[in-house]
Amino acid sequence: MIKVDEFKKRRKQIAKFIGENSIAILKAKDVCLRNGDADYKYRPDSYFYYLTGCHEPHSLLVICPENEDGDDILFCREVDPLNVIWNGPMLGLDDAKSKLQFDNAYDIKTVDSIIPKLMTGRDKVYFMLGTDSEFDKKVVQWTNSVTKEKWSNSQAPHELVSIKSYLDDMRVYKSKAEIKCMKQSADIAAEAHIEMMKSCKPGMYEYNLNAEFMRTLCNHNSNPSYQPIVGSGANACILHYVNNNSEMKDGDLVLIDAGSEYDYYASDITRTFPVNGKFSKAQTEIYQIVLDAHAAALEAVKPGSHWNEPHEAAVKVISQGLLDLGLLKGDLNTVLEEHSYHQFFMHKTGHWLGLDVHDCGEYRVDGLWVEMEEGMVLTIEPGIYIAEDAKVPEKYKGIGVRIEDDVLVTKKGYQILSDKVPRTISEIEQLMAE
Repeated sequence: MIKVDEFKKRRKQIAKFIGENSIAILKAKDVCLRNGDADYKYRPDSYFYYLTGCHEPHSLLVICPENEDGDDILFCREVDPLNVIWNGPMLGLDDAKSKLQFDNAYDIKTVDSIIPKLMTGRDKVYFMLGTDSEFDKKVVQWTNSVTKEKWSNSQAPHELVSIKSYLDDMRVYKSKAEIKCMKQSADIAAEAHIEMMKSCKPGMYEYNLNAEFMRTLCNHNSNPSYQPIVGSGANACILHYVNNNSEMKDGDLVLIDAGSEYDYYASDITRTFPVNGKFSKAQTEIYQIVLDAHAAALEAVKPGSHWNEPHEAAVKVISQGLLDLGLLKGDLNTVLEEHSYHQFFMHKTGHWLGLDVHDCGEYRVDGLWVEMEEGMVLTIEPGIYIAEDAKVPEKYKGIGVRIEDDVLVTKKGYQILSDKVPRTISEIEQLMAE
């Protein structure tokens, strides 16, 4: 768990960044309607949670340095006894101050009267400009109202600034507490992947493995970090396959891309294994290429490496492997220059990971790849996908393989946070034979 002190420290960092002549405002995510009058289970916006530790909708964060009522203020709902009966405990104003360490708290119903006063005399308003058009309009409305009020003798803020890039830069570096959360998230997902391997048999349906995954997560009071992908046979060649409703046949592989959340921090793990517990010769050939590409990509993860180095390493291994099998024609340099490997490997080898499964953070700055630094967390996930209509020998058609792990950049190299899940052919076959 992230302690309250860490959330407070983050808010102080924002206050220092914007300076005493500015104000920052972040809004909680709205409740999302599923259908009719039924809502989806609430999950807070990652940026808002990162700064507040607040899990509730109908909330607003204001950071206004050198304000007489406090530098950080949370607007939230007053405790409503009737709402508590229907929906459970509420944070309330007192707990916002005592439990979340806010300098002050106000009823969310008062935002329109209080925020313009907090804006008065400040030059800039920092917020998530461009991410919510309705909230953009609200900020403009508050800004315009400053000069209209009788109490206002000061000029209204004259500049609206996006704070997203600065928050992205903060979030891409994980603290020790965040890394512990991400390791716990990876451990939960790893256990679920192992249980799916152990339970898999021909004749089961993809949703049976999905159910096994969800069972394990529920036993840890965890939620999936995204909709699980359970694709058997040629379904494994559909990158974002989520139907998860086909029968798993003897002789097929099944690709499972599924992660969990712990304290809202995501894991993202993919494993591919034989439905019957034994890789065929053709499956072994493809799988080993991906495994070798995974290993090559990992070796490129270290401080000072640029973002694309793991991908470049994986592409070389995959391209050479497919050339050796005769699935690509020509020589390695030509394949790399013409990107002809794209027909079998069409995505990048990773992405940032954190509170969001595709976490925030730049990949390029001013046209140059971002360099890796200690404390960053990314995925390594090479793959090969051979569609059923591909012009290849029959034995390779419909084979889809991806191997994905969650990787922390350390002082001298890397640590695989998801290393508990079997990855080699022998490890997988041994586990499935138990």
